[in-house]
Amino acid sequence: MKAAPIAFAFHAHLQTALAGLSLPVLAGLSLALMAGTGLACGASDEDSAHEAARERMIAEDSAYRAARERMIAEDSAYEAARERMIRSQIVARGITDERLLQALARVERHRFIGPEYRADAYEDYPLPIEAGQTISQPYIVALMTQLLDLDGDEKILEVGTGSGYQAAILAELADSVFTIEIVDALAQSARTLLAELGYTNIMVRSGDGYQGWPEEAPFDGIMVTCAPPEIPRSLLDQLAEGGRLVIPVGTYAQQLLLVEKRGGRLFEETVLPVRFVPMTGDGVEKK
Repeated sequence: MKAAPIAFAFHAHLQTALAGLSLPVLAGLSLALMAGTGLACGASDEDSAHEAARERMIAEDSAYRAARERMIAEDSAYEAARERMIRSQIVARGITDERLLQALARVERHRFIGPEYRADAYEDYPLPIEAGQTISQPYIVALMTQLLDLDGDEKILEVGTGSGYQAAILAELADSVFTIEIVDALAQSARTLLAELGYTNIMVRSGDGYQGWPEEAPFDGIMVTCAPPEIPRSLLDQLAEGGRLVIPVGTYAQQLLLVEKRGGRLFEETVLPVRFVPMTGDGVEKK
């Protein structure tokens, strides 16, 4: 009940005070009051903008974290699949070279396969890649590599780069790898991927592998991942003394062969039946 008289008295004093002010002062006071109101509104708008930006940052951070968690989950799944591959496909079939098993564990096979087949990257069969070519079955990759019997200081020639997976395995185990691919698009994509993965000891060339790489010969090991009808003489000539050549040979019925050069003589051993894409190029067509 006492508030009304106090408010009335304050209002009366305010009127008296304002009545004593000049018009310019009253105008300035009015503008100041309006500016204060505008600043208050502006501050409110700025706060809203900051809050909206903060919410966007939180949403973006949440999306980034979710994507990172998915990537970690995928990496973990691929790592588990790689371990199963080594245990059930490689070791179970008699591959015992510890350095080779470690290389197979390090090299991410799924990186060399298109997204449509990536889920099968560590399964026990070959898979399609670009240009109608294939990436070999994991066991065959391991077997052919073990047959080269690498110590770590060898110079290797690979004929048939394909996706680059076999070259990566060889590069983990040898000093240097020279790899030739007749399909230029495959050579380019393999070169790019291997560089992205940090391999500096792999040289990729686009060309006809039937003739080998004579200017870099001799090679301590030669691996061929496509099948000619017979062993190219040029590859035998480029094999160093004490070196090994691993190659599938044949048309429809193919055999994986191991050839060793000892004392200037060649010793050939049949390993097992295989099925590879045929070797192409001028050298094959002239046969």
